[in-house]
Amino acid sequence: MRNLLLGMTLAMSLGFGSTAMARPTRQLHAGEIAAGLKRLGVTGSVLYVAAHPDDENTRLLAWLVGERGLRTGYLSVTRGDGGQNLIGTEQGALLGLIRTHELLAARSVDGAEQFFTRARDFGYSKSAEEALRIWGHDAVLADVVLAIRRFQPDVIITRFTTEPPNHGHHTASALLAAEAFIAAADPKRFPEQLSEVKPWKADRLLQNASSWSFKPDEDLSRYVKLEVGGYDALLGRSWGEVAAESRSQHKSQGFGQAADRGPAAEYFTPLAGTLPKRDVFEGLDFSWKRWAGSEAVSRAVAAATKSFDARAPHRSLPALVRVHEALTALPDTHPWKALKLREVEALIANCAGLFLEVRAATPTGIPGLPVALDVVALNRSPAAVEWVGLTLPGEKPEAVGKALGANVPLKLSRTVTLPATAPISTPYWLREPVTGGLYTLKGEDRALTGQPEGVPALSVAFEYQVAGRRFRAVRPVLHAWTDPVRGELYRDFEVVPPVTATLAQDVLMFPNGESRAVPVVLAAGMDLVPGTVRMVAPPGWRVEPASIGFKLAARGDERTITFQVTPPPGSTKEGVLSVEVDVGDRAWSWSAHSVSHPHIPPLTVRQPSTATGVPFSLAIKGKRIGYIPGPGDRVAESLSAVGYEVTLLPEERLAREPLERFDAILVGVRAFNANAHLAVHRERLLQYVEGGGRLVVQYNTNSRVGPLTSFVGPYPLEIGRDRVTDETAAMTPLRANEPLLRAPNALTAADFEGWVQERGLYFASSWDARYQPVFAMHDAGEAPLQGALLVARHGKGTFIYTGLAFFRQLPAGVPGAYRLLANILSQ
Repeated sequence: MRNLLLGMTLAMSLGFGSTAMARPTRQLHAGEIAAGLKRLGVTGSVLYVAAHPDDENTRLLAWLVGERGLRTGYLSVTRGDGGQNLIGTEQGALLGLIRTHELLAARSVDGAEQFFTRARDFGYSKSAEEALRIWGHDAVLADVVLAIRRFQPDVIITRFTTEPPNHGHHTASALLAAEAFIAAADPKRFPEQLSEVKPWKADRLLQNASSWSFKPDEDLSRYVKLEVGGYDALLGRSWGEVAAESRSQHKSQGFGQAADRGPAAEYFTPLAGTLPKRDVFEGLDFSWKRWAGSEAVSRAVAAATKSFDARAPHRSLPALVRVHEALTALPDTHPWKALKLREVEALIANCAGLFLEVRAATPTGIPGLPVALDVVALNRSPAAVEWVGLTLPGEKPEAVGKALGANVPLKLSRTVTLPATAPISTPYWLREPVTGGLYTLKGEDRALTGQPEGVPALSVAFEYQVAGRRFRAVRPVLHAWTDPVRGELYRDFEVVPPVTATLAQDVLMFPNGESRAVPVVLAAGMDLVPGTVRMVAPPGWRVEPASIGFKLAARGDERTITFQVTPPPGSTKEGVLSVEVDVGDRAWSWSAHSVSHPHIPPLTVRQPSTATGVPFSLAIKGKRIGYIPGPGDRVAESLSAVGYEVTLLPEERLAREPLERFDAILVGVRAFNANAHLAVHRERLLQYVEGGGRLVVQYNTNSRVGPLTSFVGPYPLEIGRDRVTDETAAMTPLRANEPLLRAPNALTAADFEGWVQERGLYFASSWDARYQPVFAMHDAGEAPLQGALLVARHGKGTFIYTGLAFFRQLPAGVPGAYRLLANILSQ
């Protein structure tokens, strides 16, 4: 496991393969090979530490890797699962999965490596104390220490300062880095790690000052300055251009960035260790000279670099083999031996134009059943290369013993049988239920702590010989297909159950104890699969029918079956409902939630097929709701599930739909941010309100970098950045007989219990006197805020702006949030 992970991360740093597994190994062009030769002579490393995906300085990372040839890593404390989503409705763990792969896509561009801790992004935090309390200070510190001990950086750089005010996660990341800088070198701290790693003392700790925080007249001479705006003729790109492409991978956050060319400076504050005065790397030797006994390696690398011919990279193979021999002669305890061996092996494969790939005939396989594989090896150079052997998953090494002629593919067909106990494929950090501040890892998954991805479901080892020396390369098994628009696409081969049974929602609401139909989507993981599906409910719940038989003809076929579920009469106690599928003599209970966006590989989270049933009291007045979609929320489907008749009003339909037929119109989160053209419908929407309609606008953002250019309110209203992050904060009515709290649902303090992540965000900061605030609320130690929910009469109707986080509460099944929103939507 450890060797495989090391090989994967080195592949990333060389750039010969993507950090995402779901694509073939990419052949380097001659300029990239030359850059790789340069990096062979560098034995230095830098670890950049921040809190979230997108916090990293991609320009600095690209410069460190490309200009200086340093091994560079980005440690993101979280996977960004608590943020918002501009490209889809995914929230929570699924959003974290998207952002993980956006980071991997970014690293495949800038050449750095990617790491994480187990910390879960629980949303905006106003203090590091809260963040460290929720995560568990010692647990998340242990993960940062482990990352440092594994990576062994000479320099650690933090993005943020330890001084508030700041996002609490940001401040916490800087505090953790400072503490881990010391703890990683102390064998008494986290000694349980020492069976895998050794204590490591980095030379220095720096903070990378953010240019956007500088004041116009600030004296920058107190910082250590670094010029990073260079251009690399080997790649034909400036580091600013590389950085912009890298940062633009953060698409779920709308972080597309224009290329930056010309001079560019970064500024640093030395914090601990050796304190540089003029240069970030002052006094540090990153050459092989820093290591006694490495003279032979240094000479071999210099010779290989000097003799490289960009028009004939294969001529460098003998020289690279001599580098490999010199590295092999180093003691196994040498900190750079294993890393540089894998780097030179990657360069040897690239100089030979060696293409090694294993494709599965199908995208998935079933535990206990065979999988057909197509194995290919191709030497795309005049060099003499022999395919020596092959090791298939679970099999003994197989001799091949065939020369690979120039540009003549050698193909083999093989079949392997998956173990009956093969684990079902799912992101390793999501294998266990997500609770608390940290992802839970058990069994073999503990060894993956900090890694961006788990190991492939299947891998094949190739053994080949070049210039008289044998090498080993491991390739993951992939599945490929051709899309008529996008061309050839790849995805990871995955192990799946014969049938998945997926509930439409993780939380099922049962208003007023009513029976409801609960659909379950069955999807076949294999051909010709018959079985029986049943829903298991807690005592007192009624499920009809008891079971349903089915037969699915082909892999990928789907069928929706429906159970009628009734909670116990008068009960408001939640219950866990689970779906079990009997196939043959084995019961399976797996759901499948897929993520599909063009900029990342197809992804699927498979977890036990369960949902929480929530009986609650709900009164509705006015069921016909028009919903203007915004990016990244599931409010419309949540309302439909409790009895509302919801009509989606995308812009093309909004222009022609008779609005007077709706009892209320609800605008999705950030709709005006995502579609400024909605402003053309302002007058029509306000006429709807003036004629007696109710228009409710959920939160939009307004900031220096993303100003709100259009809005629909009838009177002046300014949206700020105020929020209440404590989901338990008291929501105090500002009027004794507030109508929104009385009908059709009489709300009590219990309705504001059980909220998740936050009360709300992007509250109104100022407003016309004709708006009436409903609540006052605040985080601890702060002044009360009144901009979370504003109501204004306009003509015969009502306009409402709310920053309350209904987009989180409704999918999470918070009864009080449904009841409050029902009141807001009522006439």
